[in-house]
Amino acid sequence: MQLRRLSPFDRINALQALVDAGLLLVAWALAFWLRFNLDVPAEYRYVALVTTPVCVLSYALSLGVLRVHRQVWDFIGLPDLRQLALGVVLGGVLTATVILMLRVPLFPRSVLLLHPVLVLVLLGAVRAAWRTLIEHPGRTHAGRKPLVVVGSLQDASGALRALQGVAQWQAEAILSPVASEVGRALQNVRVLGSVGELKEVCDFVHAHTVLVASPPGSPERREALMLAADARIAMLHMPRADQWLSPQPEGVRQVELEDLLGREPVQLDVAGLAELFSGQTVLVTGAGGSIGSELCRQIARLGARRLVCVDLSEFGLYALEQELQQAHPNMEGLYYTCNVREYGRLHAIGCEHRPTVVFHAAAYKHVPLMEEHNAVEALRTNVVGTLHAARAAAACGARRFVMVSTDKAVNPTNVMGASKRLAELVVQTVALQERATEFVSVRFGNVLGSSGSVVPLFTRQIARGGPVTVTHPEIVRYFMTIPEAAQLVLQAGLMGRSGQIFVLDMGEPVKIVELARILIRLSGKTEQEVPITFTGLRPGEKLYEELLASDETSEPTPHPKLRIAKTAGPLPEIAAVLRWLEEAGPQPAGEELRGWLRRQVPEYAPAGPVASGGDAGAREHVADQLQPDERVVQLHHPLLERHR
Repeated sequence: MQLRRLSPFDRINALQALVDAGLLLVAWALAFWLRFNLDVPAEYRYVALVTTPVCVLSYALSLGVLRVHRQVWDFIGLPDLRQLALGVVLGGVLTATVILMLRVPLFPRSVLLLHPVLVLVLLGAVRAAWRTLIEHPGRTHAGRKPLVVVGSLQDASGALRALQGVAQWQAEAILSPVASEVGRALQNVRVLGSVGELKEVCDFVHAHTVLVASPPGSPERREALMLAADARIAMLHMPRADQWLSPQPEGVRQVELEDLLGREPVQLDVAGLAELFSGQTVLVTGAGGSIGSELCRQIARLGARRLVCVDLSEFGLYALEQELQQAHPNMEGLYYTCNVREYGRLHAIGCEHRPTVVFHAAAYKHVPLMEEHNAVEALRTNVVGTLHAARAAAACGARRFVMVSTDKAVNPTNVMGASKRLAELVVQTVALQERATEFVSVRFGNVLGSSGSVVPLFTRQIARGGPVTVTHPEIVRYFMTIPEAAQLVLQAGLMGRSGQIFVLDMGEPVKIVELARILIRLSGKTEQEVPITFTGLRPGEKLYEELLASDETSEPTPHPKLRIAKTAGPLPEIAAVLRWLEEAGPQPAGEELRGWLRRQVPEYAPAGPVASGGDAGAREHVADQLQPDERVVQLHHPLLERHR
């Protein structure tokens, strides 16, 4: 029979076990030596020798049961030392029990107390000495790149522990936002200054990379982002919680779109959502889009048994299918090409699979495209498509229906926003007619990185060398991440009551021009190399977006970041809406369409020749609302002012 060759790890474990055994014997001898004041009588030497096997076997059993021999001494920490202490205590108890049961003559019982203490000291000391040797500065710095950590000592401690397993980086300094922490040290890494001294400290320690350990939304995170971009210093962040749980967790990561937010990303009720979706069938329309696909990812992660994905885009469905099959092989995924304007197809899909929850994310959302030549298409998809999806959900017995809406539905100035507001009203109307299903809508702002959003456009323009085009120097928008948007929709599905419209507390709006400047800096360029040009507001575009209309109020929910919009006004007559859209034909006149839409949505104030005096007043209201500087996140910094 051929013996299995020992791996390097097996050999290391065996060597560590031999060292521990040797130290056990040394501790046994020392215990007798100390008991008899450094001079052990001959008869007691014999007792010590006879009982040695009992000691070794007892400790070998206890330490083996607790797998102490599998510890890696290079990264020994407090949990490992606690495990070692427990093993030593068990070994001492077992040794004492056996020796007392054997009634060994002349055995000094004080040795049974001295020995575990000596064992713990010796075994702990050899481990600490080994790690100290491994982390000696001369060894640690070899082949590693210097790194500066940004964050308080509490935040930096986690980052330094994570860096111990990364052979590429060596932390040389900490920059803390807490003034009292400057001059202190953590794991032999000194706090050399505040975040504002980032460039000077990086030059001092010859570091070209910064690791931000502060949580998302913290002021020092944004300050470090601006300073590092201006000094052309590479910037890394710690992984998010969901990335630690991924099959292939990353180490430190590059700056991502989420880092551009001026606030901490919203975290929702994952336990409650898992209870809602676990083992259920869920249907998502618009599943191939940015929001729809993220909804599908999170629903799959929450344990849905069957996920029915509906989209008009064949390629979007194919890409989603490939991703979900690899990430969630045990979930049943069904992928249907379908236009939400075809009720019969939606009804057939819903009745075949009987989903518990339906998420309606299919919509036209591009404001300028829907404003001029495709206004009727926006109405037919966003309004009629929503009506069909809601009715199909009720017909197939779904418990909940959640519609994805937008902040552009508040006091809309464009056809897209007005069509989404009318869709909200249609959902509320269906909610009154279909009592067995809960119908809710969810509003949120611009989604970072979604298809058609401003960040991918700016990124492409910067890659071409510019210019970066911004419509207006004062235009501002609320921003959120794709995971946040999907979580908000899921949370509404969990806690909403029929007819409600949810809004998210998204913090302060961000100036688009400031966002463009940040992206230029992060690309390693300046505004002289990549200029910013202003093109003027596009048709139907606002300077700012609202989440609640002026005649609306809101009420709180159990979640601090979610509120419920309370709307007023009559609901539309669905039959009349369908009849007008049918009679309007394939290309109704723009003024006629906007006039009809304004009668359905009284707060709609279209820009352009259709606007009346009331519309002009609405536009003056927009200008007035922009006056208070506190409503806008001004990413001011002295270094940024040079380029203005």
